[in-house]
Amino acid sequence: MTRQISRRSMLKATGIGIGAGATALATPTALATPADAAGAPLAHPGLLHTRADLDRMAAKVKAGARPYAAGFAKLTANRHAQSGWRPNPQAVVYRGSGTPENYRILYNDIHAAYQNALRYHVSGEEAHADTAVAILNAWSGKLTGLEGSADRFLAAGLYGYQFANAAELVRGHGDFDLGRAQELMRTVFHPLSDDFLTRHNGAVVTNYWPNWDLTAIACVLATGIFCDERAVVERAVEYFKHGDGMGSVKHAIPVVHEGGLGEWVEAGRDQGHALLGVGLMGTVCEMAWNQGIDLYGYDDSRFLKGAQYVAKWSLGGDVPYTANTRRKGAIGGWSGSETASGVAGVDPSMTRPIWAMIANHYTKRRGLPASYLTRAAAKAAPEGGGGDYGPNSGGFDQLGFGTLAFTRDRVEEAAGGATRGPGPVPSGGSSSAGGVRPQASASPVAGGDLAATGVGDRAGWAAAAGIGAVAGGLLMLRRRDRVSRREADQ
Repeated sequence: MTRQISRRSMLKATGIGIGAGATALATPTALATPADAAGAPLAHPGLLHTRADLDRMAAKVKAGARPYAAGFAKLTANRHAQSGWRPNPQAVVYRGSGTPENYRILYNDIHAAYQNALRYHVSGEEAHADTAVAILNAWSGKLTGLEGSADRFLAAGLYGYQFANAAELVRGHGDFDLGRAQELMRTVFHPLSDDFLTRHNGAVVTNYWPNWDLTAIACVLATGIFCDERAVVERAVEYFKHGDGMGSVKHAIPVVHEGGLGEWVEAGRDQGHALLGVGLMGTVCEMAWNQGIDLYGYDDSRFLKGAQYVAKWSLGGDVPYTANTRRKGAIGGWSGSETASGVAGVDPSMTRPIWAMIANHYTKRRGLPASYLTRAAAKAAPEGGGGDYGPNSGGFDQLGFGTLAFTRDRVEEAAGGATRGPGPVPSGGSSSAGGVRPQASASPVAGGDLAATGVGDRAGWAAAAGIGAVAGGLLMLRRRDRVSRREADQ
């Protein structure tokens, strides 16, 4: 038995963010005044990693704790995480068409910036922070546009949210040009992503599978946070909840089955794109959580049910699928339809570095059983990042290193059963101003997959924690001074 969720009406234009409609790309509209006075200040660092996250990683790796040490060894072994990396900025980046199709240069440089910045926060080695800053400053000083086929929207979404995350990690560095990086997000990455959510490249709204919307949502949300634009953050959150495209949560997961699994619509397409979609939705949820917005728990933790579905399916398990027919084509042009009648085949060895972040949120932060997620996370551990999953673009769709970055201790529930609200408290703020309580519990269906005993979770995490120790030299890391000169500049 299934419960079908009807589609919401088309999201109306609200004027939030960079200009909607036909003029959005030609003349980007200025974003709203930073630090919207009507809302609490946004927290920094506050995209995929908070200050508490970064301090936890550094302390755990210094202590040689598993599986953090293995996760850090994976990072230091990656060629992108080396302080000798030199950027190769381009004025115009092309993806899908154009001369030359050079988007690989951009994603390799962004991942090098992110990995060096993350390595700096864990080890305290200043050379890695300097390298990250040099890469980001080089691109913000030269990049003026993204062009190509429809794939230019993917480039804007993927590399936009990734650029913002790398830049967020060094925003307090004395040599980092924060204003220029923010301008790059405002004028190059964000306009394409916001326009895609508004007009979908002139196509009918269901023409594009969920991951197209999700790349755009991730970029819009990252732009809002990085540029201190609360209205832009709210635009992304509203689309996640109620957007008319296939990437909004109730369209990406249109059916919740009686056993508690949420059918991921792109499982009818192929495994690689379904994994991409889950990873992107997790990225959106994590960035929102770090600003006190609980999308993980939205609609009775619908994302948990969808992620469990994809994890079970990718591990080789049987999952149900309801036939889905979507319209394709251009508005006022050609049209057609396509029906996915069952789940695609899977390769249990296929993986992306997406599981540690999602599994740790639900089982450690929220204390919920999610045995398929923990098994998938354990199987993928230690997660790597760009450069560890092949040279093609798919291997760079996620920033990765979740074993290092998102492994966390279980958070005990407060007295009386109240669950801790998400997100850090902004500097100088109070607990009431810094976040909100989860909007919905993740109440599993009794007897269903989500109500499985926690034994599976414990076994999964035990497997992940048992990753072999790294060489002793990697464990004796120099920790940076918490009150360094660059920290004082933040």
